[in-house]
Amino acid sequence: MRNKLAGKYTGTSESSRYFARNPEARRKKNAYNKRYHATEERKNYRAELNAANRRMGSEGDGKDVSHTKGGRMVLERASSNRARNGKSGRRLL
Repeated sequence: MRNKLAGKYTGTSESSRYFARNPEARRKKNAYNKRYHATEERKNYRAELNAANRRMGSEGDGKDVSHTKGGRMVLERASSNRARNGKSGRRLL
């Protein structure tokens, strides 16, 4: 059976609801993101992170390369790394 929600925007955050109601704004945002992530700076940044991931040997072990407050990179469980700042990626007070 096909997923009825496939291709739908069902998020509950304020921004998700806004972009679901304003398809033109969503198209503009997606176009901007596509250009931004295609820049050499972003490509080099991703390449650097991927190289660090390989260098630290975290392939297939369920670990991520986590950024510390001091700017270092350390291996950490993916669930801990991604859950730290909450679902929205922002710290909650």
